[in-house]
Amino acid sequence: MEVPPEVAIINAVQATIGSNPAVVSAARGMSHFGEHALGWVGIAAAGWLVDKPRRRQWAGVAVGAVGAHAASIVIKRVVRRPRPNDPSVQVNVSTPSKLSFPSSHATSTAAAAVLLGRLTGLPLPAVLVPPMVLSRVVLGVHYPSDVLAGSALGAASAAALLGTEKRLASRRERRRARKQ
Repeated sequence: MEVPPEVAIINAVQATIGSNPAVVSAARGMSHFGEHALGWVGIAAAGWLVDKPRRRQWAGVAVGAVGAHAASIVIKRVVRRPRPNDPSVQVNVSTPSKLSFPSSHATSTAAAAVLLGRLTGLPLPAVLVPPMVLSRVVLGVHYPSDVLAGSALGAASAAALLGTEKRLASRRERRRARKQ
């Protein structure tokens, strides 16, 4: 019986970097951090507390990560793709759901990374998204297409939020101009 291509990719990842216990441990830590976007909400809350001039943007990071996560859950319930269930795939972490498409961890991470990158001026999507995406495959809980779709959904969610913020800021400016 031929192994499906996405299962072959999971097997290759698990046989290489996934065979290192330190990598699996780090991937589990990332899994716990990303659960329900709570790690990103925590970072946004810390930023909100210490960076008073940019509180609105820090709140936007939390809203963006949670909103993207919620969108991924809705899509999961519509698509209903089961997680990898091939005997050759080692599952290295428990999950709250048996559904895999899209990866909510990849979705909320991509959204948070785009929004944090915009806020800090750092290339955070390039730094934060690949490790989270890879961790989901290392742990055997997602197919590669799950994490790619999740990353795209998260980036699109962040772009939508940034567009909304821009429109609202423009409205505020017009109101201020009319009052003067």
